Amino acid sequence: MFASIRTISCLLLATGLVSSPATAQLLADELPKELDGVGIVQRLDEPVPLDLEFVDHTGEAVTLSKYISGERPVILTLNYYQCPMLCSLTLNGMVDGLRDVDLDLGRDYDIVTVSINPNEGPELAAQNRRGYLASLGRDVPDTAWPFLTGSQENIESLAKAIGFGYRFDEQSGEYAHTASITFVTPDGQISKYMNDVQFPAQNLRFAVVDASNGKVGTLMDTLLLFNCFQWDSEAGSFVPSAWKIMRLGGTITLVLLVAGILILLRLERKGRGGDHTGTTHTSSGSGIGPVGSSDSALQTGGLQA
Repeated sequence: MFASIRTISCLLLATGLVSSPATAQLLADELPKELDGVGIVQRLDEPVPLDLEFVDHTGEAVTLSKYISGERPVILTLNYYQCPMLCSLTLNGMVDGLRDVDLDLGRDYDIVTVSINPNEGPELAAQNRRGYLASLGRDVPDTAWPFLTGSQENIESLAKAIGFGYRFDEQSGEYAHTASITFVTPDGQISKYMNDVQFPAQNLRFAVVDASNGKVGTLMDTLLLFNCFQWDSEAGSFVPSAWKIMRLGGTITLVLLVAGILILLRLERKGRGGDHTGTTHTSSGSGIGPVGSSDSALQTGGLQA
């Protein structure tokens, strides 16, 4: 809830619809009509239309299938490059979190940013891309993190498919939209939304690992994500799951118990085998019984006339 209030406040300030003191008193049911339809409708597990055509930061015509191609999970963001506040807050917050994520952009995951302003072109997209990559401070492939522009029709089709509601405000000349990033599986299914301007590194890492179905990250990431944490949509964060932790503890206890029983059984078998060997050796040494007699005869070269 806190994240939602903070995002709405940033949105209102960014579009100039209210002043800062008024924002503190504004309730969700009192949003101005200019924000009608603005927000996120989560379409989890639904497909992203990969055949939509855009233009990348180099001026090349591309489709989303070039970047969502079955290889890596993707962080998809809808922004616009001349946005006065909220887009910068969102992308800067994402970059701040990704700096502390030990995963490689362009190898473990991808980012695709699409402008919602059809009047923006490749030059502006390239300029923004250079700035955010410099802020990230990582060596990435030339094809990593494309900044795209496109037609109004294709922008609206993409926004509708992922549930990204926005409106153009004619009075201010700006777009009203929310702060959100979308995680997409390698095959193009929507996995998760983060609606905020701050993105803790652990949340970003877990979301990427989750979108990849455990194919990205370490064994420890998978263990923690699928056995200790769960996504809390209210908090907008991964939180410890008491049920998962108890289940993991019970599994570990059962494994240790079975292993202990097997070890005890093995030790018991060894102990029985040791007792049997000792008894046979004593009988042989004393020459008592048939076995002792036979061994004695063999040692002296067999029976003699």
